[in-house]
This record gives sequence, structure tokens and C-alpha cells, in this order.
Amino acid sequence: MIQMAVMGLGTVGTGVARIVAENSAQIQRKLGDTLRLKTVLVRHFREGPWRNLMTDDFTQLETDPEIQVAVECIGGVDAAYEYTKRCLMAGKHVVTANKQLVAERGCELLKLAEEKGVHYLFEASVGGGIPILHPLTECMAANRIDEVYGILNGTTNYILTRMVRTGAFFTDALREAQARGYAEADPTADVKGIDAGRKICILADLAFGRQVNPAAVPMEGITRLSLRDVKIANRAGYRIKLLGRAVRLPGDDRTAYVAPHLIAETLPIASVEDVFNAVVVRGNATGEVMFYGRGAGELPTASACVADVMECLTARPKGLLWAEDASGFRDPLELETRWYFRIEGSLTDAAAAFGQVEVFSEDGETAFLTDAVTGLDAMARAAGLNVLASMRVLS
Repeated sequence: MIQMAVMGLGTVGTGVARIVAENSAQIQRKLGDTLRLKTVLVRHFREGPWRNLMTDDFTQLETDPEIQVAVECIGGVDAAYEYTKRCLMAGKHVVTANKQLVAERGCELLKLAEEKGVHYLFEASVGGGIPILHPLTECMAANRIDEVYGILNGTTNYILTRMVRTGAFFTDALREAQARGYAEADPTADVKGIDAGRKICILADLAFGRQVNPAAVPMEGITRLSLRDVKIANRAGYRIKLLGRAVRLPGDDRTAYVAPHLIAETLPIASVEDVFNAVVVRGNATGEVMFYGRGAGELPTASACVADVMECLTARPKGLLWAEDASGFRDPLELETRWYFRIEGSLTDAAAAFGQVEVFSEDGETAFLTDAVTGLDAMARAAGLNVLASMRVLS
């Protein structure tokens, strides 16, 4: 019998416990042994099916030689980092969905796991139930990864979908998302792009093999997005999506950011709606490959965690997946792309600043797309205009 522990019994921790219990036959068939949840670390005891497994004493878990794997479902950095590090030091595998911890301290924890001959796995940290990290690092290992981008946050995608479908204002769509349980009472990390930013950092780390510090990555959310721009884009054959994007640059430099984008409705990622996520990986051999599914939720995320638990028990420990070197990170405004602007002024003003433009004007509004320019150039040219809104165009 293989014994495991769960640290934290919130949404994901509960899902892990459920899957281990409900899918025990399938898990046993694949592992060749029974997987049993022995200990659940909690801050507060409560009644329920796992009450007899609960403890608030971490050392009980840490020093138990029968526990081979711990699933960290605490969230945040402080306690999660301390407990993860101590589990690895004790020779236990650790699995997590904690995107903040992986983005900020993952390199250090991977190195420690390698030294101790154990796994530190985090498939669930980026796409919930979408398998993306394993395909990125193993199935596409023969490729040079040149770009990774995607819809990485289901809450914001749901809000944008409601704005397109029903014409809801941002605040109304957010309230609906909260009422349905898709958004937290404090949605800051979602709507300001922080959640997507942590995920794109992890994807960039793995794709390019070097540390991308979250503090260096510009993260723009959807709080300033106007329903007017959503309608203009929709009528012109575009959809607005919040994308996290990481790009390899010449000289093996790289950049990453999170921001709203206009996406032509003919592109597959434009049709990803509601709480669904999608990640596109562009390799120099495969071209673009898209991964799609539910990016969050109790069972999808827990499914990825339990799969990682099973990998810990059946595969050799992985080596260090990316280097600590954070140099070579450049301002994403150096990238060339088309830009969308809505201005208070005339098309003559737009042409004077940008030359030839693609016009979206309607109902007295002046909106247009530029040719491909760097973000720095776009901002400089627009400095003399009365800009009401601007965003990148995915091309």
C-alpha cells in the first residue's frame, strides 16, 4: 500500500481526496498497488468524510516514513513554501497546483527535489485539468519553442464572453461570475491579470529554460476594458480575449506579458468561451499546437494533481527543468504587432500619426488598426492623439 498526504482541504484538496477514494480501482490498476490517503493537514478541524485523517501538526506528516507523497493545496507562498521545502528535505515527493509558489520559488524547489532524488511536480498549476506542461517539456522536446500564449484564466474569459453575448458591462458580468462561483469574492488576481501572469511565467520558464521573474512581467487585466471596444471589435470580426504571452527573441532573449488582445474570429482560440482555457505552443518543427479544456475547478485540477502523484511513484525523478539565470528578459513593448486604437478625433488625425490604417469607425467613433509596429513606436506615435482605448492585435 502506498500512503500519501494532502496539505490543505479547500477546493483542490477536497477534489484530490475524492478522486483517490472514488477512482481507487483505476489508480490501483495503473500503479500496481493501492494508493491511500493517510493524513490531511488542516488549520481548523471540521466534520466530514476525512475527519479522522485530519491533523494540524505538520511534523506528524513530515516525520511519517510511510507517507511517500504530499499534495500541497495550501496556496500562497509562506506556509506552502516552508512545508514543501521540508517535505522535499524529508525525501517525500511533492505535487502542487500552487501557481504563485511555482512561479516565484519553483526553480529553487526543483533543484532541491533533484538533490534529494524526489519529484516536485505541478501540472495543475497552469491549466487545471488541461495537460500542458508534460506535452510542452516531453512530447514537444524535439522542438525549439518559439512562443507560448493562451487564455489562462477562466474567470476573465467568462466575463468577456458575457460582455459579447449579452452586452453586459464589466461590473455586471463580474457579479454574475461571482454568483455562479466562477469568481472569488475578491477577484483582484483574476481581473487584473495576476493569475494569468503567474501561469505565463511558468510556461516561459519551461519553454525557454531560464527563470522569468513575475515581478518583471507586465500584467494588465480587463478592469479598464470598455463595452464599447468589445462591441466595435465584435462587429469587425474580432473577439477580445485576455492573453498571457511568452516569446523567444533574437539572441535567445525572451519576453512575457499579460494583456487584452483583439483576435480575428477565424482563429481557433477566438472561439474559446466561458470558463474554458486554451494554450497555444508554437514549435519550430510542429508549428502551432493548441491545448483546450477546463482550466480550473475542483475535479479537473485535482485530476492533474493525482496524475502527478502517480507519475511520482512510477517515473524516475526529473532533472532541473530551468536555470536560475533571469538575464535576457526584455520589455514586451519591443515586440512588433498590430495595434487597436479608439480615439477622440478624426481619421485624419489617425492617418497623420500612423499612415495607412484599417478603419473600424462607426456611430461617430473613431477606431482603427495600425500596421505592425513595436509597442514603443505605437505609444510614441499615439502620444499626440486623445486615446480612449488601445490594445494589441494577435497576428
